Amino acid sequence: MGARADNASEAEMADLILGIDPTLEPERAREALRSHIDRANWMVTTGYKDLLAG
Repeated sequence: MGARADNASEAEMADLILGIDPTLEPERAREALRSHIDRANWMVTTGYKDLLAG
């Protein structure tokens, strides 16, 4: 979420956060990043409630 707030490109996020070279594996990088961002958004908006509920 921080990288997105810092206006990092999708290519930069895939490389730095996920360790996937978007030049070599563009589709994998795109899909993995989308999944990662979706999961992070879910955790921030909903998922944390499950963790706190125990």
